[in-house]
Amino acid sequence: MNLTPANLTPADSTAAGSAATRTMRAAAKTLGAGTSGVVVPGAISITHLVEKVAEYLSPSDLKKVKEAYRFSDEKHLGQMRRSGEPYISHPIAVAEICADWKLDAQAIMAALLHDVMEDQDVKKEELIERFGAPVASLVDGLSKLEKIEFQSQIEAQAENFRKMLLAMASDVRVILIKLADRLHNMRTLDVMAPDKKRRIASETMEVYVPIAHRLGLNNIYRELQDLSFSHLYPLRYRTLAKAVKAARGNRREVVKKILESVKNTLAMAEIEAEVYGREKTLYGIYCKMRNKHLSFSQVLDVYGFRVVVDSFLHCYVALGTLHSLYKPMPGKFKDYIAIRKLNGYQSLHTTLIGPYGTPVEFQIRTQEMHRTAESGVAAHWLYKNGESNLSDLQQRTHAWLQSLLDIQQQTGDSAEFLEHVKVDLFPDSVYVFTPKSKIIALPRGATAIDFAYSIHTGIGDHTVSVAINNEAALLRTELRNGDIVEIVTDPSSRPSPTWLSFVRTGKARSAIRHYLRTISAAESVSLGQQLLAQALNALGLKAELAPHLVERLLKESSAKSLDDLYSEIGIGKRMAALVARHIFGLVGGDSASMPVDRNVAAELDPVIICGSEGVSVQLAPCCLPIPGDEIVGQLRRDQGLLVHTGECSIAKRQRIKEPDRWIAVEWDTELNRRFDSRIKLLASNEKGILARVAAEIGASDANIIYVGMDEDKEHLLTQLRFTVQVKDRVHLAGLLRNVRRVTGVNRILRERA
Repeated sequence: MNLTPANLTPADSTAAGSAATRTMRAAAKTLGAGTSGVVVPGAISITHLVEKVAEYLSPSDLKKVKEAYRFSDEKHLGQMRRSGEPYISHPIAVAEICADWKLDAQAIMAALLHDVMEDQDVKKEELIERFGAPVASLVDGLSKLEKIEFQSQIEAQAENFRKMLLAMASDVRVILIKLADRLHNMRTLDVMAPDKKRRIASETMEVYVPIAHRLGLNNIYRELQDLSFSHLYPLRYRTLAKAVKAARGNRREVVKKILESVKNTLAMAEIEAEVYGREKTLYGIYCKMRNKHLSFSQVLDVYGFRVVVDSFLHCYVALGTLHSLYKPMPGKFKDYIAIRKLNGYQSLHTTLIGPYGTPVEFQIRTQEMHRTAESGVAAHWLYKNGESNLSDLQQRTHAWLQSLLDIQQQTGDSAEFLEHVKVDLFPDSVYVFTPKSKIIALPRGATAIDFAYSIHTGIGDHTVSVAINNEAALLRTELRNGDIVEIVTDPSSRPSPTWLSFVRTGKARSAIRHYLRTISAAESVSLGQQLLAQALNALGLKAELAPHLVERLLKESSAKSLDDLYSEIGIGKRMAALVARHIFGLVGGDSASMPVDRNVAAELDPVIICGSEGVSVQLAPCCLPIPGDEIVGQLRRDQGLLVHTGECSIAKRQRIKEPDRWIAVEWDTELNRRFDSRIKLLASNEKGILARVAAEIGASDANIIYVGMDEDKEHLLTQLRFTVQVKDRVHLAGLLRNVRRVTGVNRILRERA
């Protein structure tokens, strides 16, 4: 994902000396200084920007803005956009968007200067000297890292986003200016080549649209969505636009009738309100058609209505009035005033059956709620230092931005950081409660583990069990709106790599991976050393590496030390076989430093599994292998070694997809722990059967850690499921024989994947 401004095409620097350019520059400067002058055709004017910012900035701040314009104009002299316009038109347009939000002078100045570091090689020190450290920091946060060499384009793009998001964490104005920059680039994207348009539109939809939504900037959120849609799927966009235009005429009478009825009803109830229709965005219509497999004619809520009242109380009075006018649809009422959305949005949503049986959605809110709904964190912007001076919405946004810093501290690289952040940028949320009735907002699909980490990293790390609505539940249980969640912790408990397969939030994922990297470092190093030794042995190489080979290997692999390389192999981030082949290539004919036995077909020694390796080696939860089972090892990325039974159906499918990630493993001869195993039995649905089976399992010297059974009480037979802890396969076989003799048990077997 490239952060390059969409339409930037640097012109030859010699163009700076042309008479036409000098004339345009002189005219622009004249207007920038606020003096009268003759406007040269084609010259760039900041008159409109000056008029906007003069409405709320002081004369001294206005003077600084003009100075920033003159500096930017000087630096971009001769630079043209792809459309043929002088490049300075772009910073002016970005600054005007920021002025619409009434951002402060520093932000307007940064908007005018946002490309001078990146495109014109202006140093941060020069900006500090001319405009002050705050403006220079904003511009720096918006600039890309062109001068640093990266291993790949993907890594460079991820690092650019990481820098921008971390700058945003310390000053939210960075992302506001960046969104204004992206909005103007998207508005002028038509002149770009089709493949570049699609790439930029895809990047916008993937990253900038959800950020705008997360900050509550709904106007920009909707416009960026539709602009991205128009460039990603131009034919679909044009077809839908044509259909909506036709429907607009067909439904004009219905909309008019509803508007008149609602206004008259609210007036009779003595409620002062602004009522107006609103049209669903083209992308919103497209998503509904695609997700619900509908034709355009089946999308009935293309139009909705917004009711803006003067007070909080009148929101609910208006709701009752509308419900008396039209019948509400069951299950279609949402109160985002009592429980506001994560981005600060507040409104009442209700869907009513309007004339002719058409569903019609109404949004009811106050003027203040409406301003926040449209402009989010930028509404009534007044930047001040100190959290105590921020509005409630800005404080909550500040808390989210600070969480980015927490994720950064726990994250290994830029690509992973961006992955975690993108996970948190989903618009839908669920709202759950702590036992003390505190509301916690989480992304839809979040689990109990996500909830624990949202409270505190220490609680997440030591979680052992959870109760949801006072009933025991699995840690992977997805939370629903209104759930009351209670976490049980144990100081000796530690995160499990299997949690990574179901956690939803970036904070939880980064915290778990951080633990696996640090606490399990010694285990990972040991496992990685063993795996690399095996891979080298298979190639006829000795495991001891000569110092000069170690130096070359670390340099070419970008690892900081040999232990870091071993650790990355141990957690599955690098393939031992590939590292071994790289070493084989480094050795070449240098047999003196590292003897190569090419005539002996060395067999790989299997990795020994004792069951107490910790987080670097895990027993697969799908098949739960126990000593005595034939086993195979799967080396997973960032999650260490996962041990499956040889007959596991999941392992067989994954082995076909990634055959290089499987290694030989075998059980140790001395084992000093017990292993989980699942059993399933069919028994008569009679009184006392569960107690008899449980007693027999206990008599067989096995521990029960889970019990489940069919909820249908009408059947003669019921299915019972147990997870038990046994020593090995022989112990399990004896347990199965003993339980099979219990009266009422018809069938019993070990449950496998």
